Amino acid sequence: MAINQSNTLPFPDPANLRVNPARVLLGVLVLLVVVGAFSSFYQVPASSVAIVQRFGKYLTTTEPGLHFKLPFGLDQVSFVEVRRQLKLEFGYGSRGAQNDYQYNQDGEDMELEKNMVTGDLNAAVVEWVVQFHISDARMYVFNFLEPQATLRDISESVMREVVGDRSIDEVLTVGRQEMEVKALEKLQGIASTLNMGVHIDQVQLGNVNPPAQVKDSFDEVNRAQQEKESSINQASGEYNRVIPEARGKAEQSLSQAEGYATQRVNEAEGDASRFQALLTEYQKAPEVTKKRIYLETLSEVLPTIPGKVIIDEKVPQFLPLMQLQKNLTAPTATSKKSAQ
Repeated sequence: MAINQSNTLPFPDPANLRVNPARVLLGVLVLLVVVGAFSSFYQVPASSVAIVQRFGKYLTTTEPGLHFKLPFGLDQVSFVEVRRQLKLEFGYGSRGAQNDYQYNQDGEDMELEKNMVTGDLNAAVVEWVVQFHISDARMYVFNFLEPQATLRDISESVMREVVGDRSIDEVLTVGRQEMEVKALEKLQGIASTLNMGVHIDQVQLGNVNPPAQVKDSFDEVNRAQQEKESSINQASGEYNRVIPEARGKAEQSLSQAEGYATQRVNEAEGDASRFQALLTEYQKAPEVTKKRIYLETLSEVLPTIPGKVIIDEKVPQFLPLMQLQKNLTAPTATSKKSAQ
C-alpha cells in the first residue's frame, strides 16, 4: 500500500534553525533590568518600620514611605509594626486574631497555663492579657529568634510568681489591682534586662475563679461577704443619718435653753431695777408712791373683771342700784315658794 506523501506536513530542517546569541543576551539583560527595577524599591506601611540587611548584616532602619534597596536579594527588608499595640492572651483566645502568638492554639495547653496555685496552697483559674508595643525594632528582630513566644513564657512565669505570693482571697477579690501593677513592673523589668525591644503597656486580669469543683462553695462565701459589707454600709448610712440629726436637736435644745436663761436673767434684772427705782421713789414720797401703785394696780386688775358696777358712797344717786339688786333677787325667792 502506497503512502501519499503529499498529505504529510513537512518538518523544518534542523540545519536551518539558528540561535542568535545577541538576541538571547539582549533578552536576558532586559529581563534582569525589569526584575532589578521591581526589586529595587520597597514600600514601608504607615504603622511599621523596615529593618534593612545587606548580605545578612544589619544596615539601617527606614521609616514609612518608598525607599530604594539593592536588588536580587542583596538587601533584605523585614517590616516591624512598631506603631501598633499587640497583645498576648492567656487562658482564652479572641476570634479573628492576626497574631499567631496572641493566644495558645492548643486547647489543652490553654487550660494548663491558666491553672495556678496560690500562696496558701489553693487552686485558682486565672485569665489575663498582656498589651505591649515594639519600642526598638532592631532589638526585637535580632536579639531573639521568636520574641513573642519568649514574651509569652516570661509573662506566664511572672504571673505564676505573683499569684503564688498571695492568698486565694487576695487573688479572687481585693488583690487584683495590686497584682496587675506588680506583674507589669516585673515583666517590664525582665524585658528591659533582656533587651527584647518591647514596652509593656498593661497587664490586665480577666476572669479569676476557683476551680469548677469548688466554685459553688466560693460563690457562697463571696455572697456572704457581700451581704456583710452591705449590712455594714447600711448601718453606717443609718448612723450617719441619725447621729447628725440627734446632734442638731441637742444643739437646738441647748440654744433654746441658753436663750430662755438669758431672757429670764434679763427679766429678773429688769424687775430688780424697777423695784429698786420704785423703792427710791417710795422713800422720797411714800404717800404719793402708794397712791400711784394703787391706781396702777387697779388699772391692771379692773379690765379683767366682767360685769363690774362701780359705786361711790359719797354719791347718793347710786344708792337705788343696791335696791334694784335686791329687787332682782326677790322673784327668785317667790318662784321657790310657788314651786313648793
